[in-house]
Amino acid sequence: MTRRIFSFNEPDRFVAGTVGQPGGRTFFLQARDGRRVISVVLEKAQVVVLAERLGQLLDELGRRGLEMPAAGAVAQDTEPLDEPLVEAFRAGTLTLTWDGDQERIIVEAREMVEDEETESLELADEDEDGPDLIRVVMHPAAARGFADRAIAVVGAGRPPCPLCGQPLDPQGHICPRRNGYLN
Repeated sequence: MTRRIFSFNEPDRFVAGTVGQPGGRTFFLQARDGRRVISVVLEKAQVVVLAERLGQLLDELGRRGLEMPAAGAVAQDTEPLDEPLVEAFRAGTLTLTWDGDQERIIVEAREMVEDEETESLELADEDEDGPDLIRVVMHPAAARGFADRAIAVVGAGRPPCPLCGQPLDPQGHICPRRNGYLN
C-alpha cells in the first residue's frame, strides 16, 4: 500500500479529543486546515506523554531566553472534535521536534505497524513504502494550547483511586493497596 503523508503547516486547529464515556473513551489527534480534517487514533498514555513533553519543551525554550507562553496563558479550544470523525490510522510512534530556524514546533505521528523493523527505520518523505504519517508544524502558542487542552481532556476521565491511583469505576475497583477489597 502506498504511504500517505498528511502535512499541516500552521493548521487552523490541532487538538486532542475523545469519543465515548470515561472508561471506554477513544482518544484522537485531529488537525484541520480549511475543509481538510485528519483524525488519528492513539492511546491515552500517548496523549499524556505528548502533552507533558510539549510543556517541558516550551518551558526549556523559555528558560533559554526565547519568548514562550506559560501553561494556562493561551486560550483553550473547548470545542468538540470535528465531524465526520473518520480514523485515518492508529498512531504508533510520536515525535516532537523544535525547528529553531523557523521557531516552530513539529509533531509527527506515524501509523502503528506490525513489523517493528519498518517502524524504527527513518523513512524519507519521498519513500512510497512505510507507515502513514501526520506532520503538524505550529507556533509555540498553538503547541501550548494543544498541551493544555490535552491535559484537560485526559483529566476529564474517571477519577483516580486515592490509594493506588488506578481509575475508579462507578461500581468501585479492587484496590491492590487494600489487599483486594473493593474501594
